[in-house]
Amino acid sequence: MKTAVITGANRGIGLALCKEYLAQGWQVFGVCRTASEELSATRVKVIAGVDVADADAVKQLPTLLAGCKIDLLINNAGIFKHESLESINYADVAQQFLVNAVAPVRISEALLGLFSASAKIAFITSRMGSIADNTSGGYYGYRMSKAALNAAAMSLSHDLKSRGIAVAILHPGYVQTAMVNFGGDITAEESARRLSLRISELNMATTGGFWHSNGERLPW
Repeated sequence: MKTAVITGANRGIGLALCKEYLAQGWQVFGVCRTASEELSATRVKVIAGVDVADADAVKQLPTLLAGCKIDLLINNAGIFKHESLESINYADVAQQFLVNAVAPVRISEALLGLFSASAKIAFITSRMGSIADNTSGGYYGYRMSKAALNAAAMSLSHDLKSRGIAVAILHPGYVQTAMVNFGGDITAEESARRLSLRISELNMATTGGFWHSNGERLPW
């Protein structure tokens, strides 16, 4: 049985990904700060009490997952704040950097010793981190943090090639979650299904690619 570790597992895309991989017969560990009732009702092995922005909490993950061989890590946890040029909250910008860009790298590094041969790491990013695709401005902290995440994930794709670990950089689509007040155009379940397909297609020839969940290659 293959093993997946998914962060931000208590709701939204993370919860849908947990359910998707359970349905595919995987063993799933769901990492979150607080477990939701819906997550607890599944067969997910819940690792609660982990704030991905807390370096000490992340350091505990290898111990909490001791004995596991991870076939897939999905760095999904993230936050979104809305800033315009006239209302930039720099504390919010810094928090988005910490959660959206720094934490996924910290988690990936912490768990390196637990990866199986030919393991995969998926980073749930956003096309809002694309510089070429930015035609409307605004959202400073979110755009900057996701661009930084994309850069870090690309570096990891190079650094992990010698270990046979492939890296996917994935935009989930405009998904109906609480993060966007449920204003998306696809459900979390559909996004999770698409993301799992992209991850299944990932190999060492495509490592480091920036993809939409619908299969479209996105510009940097």
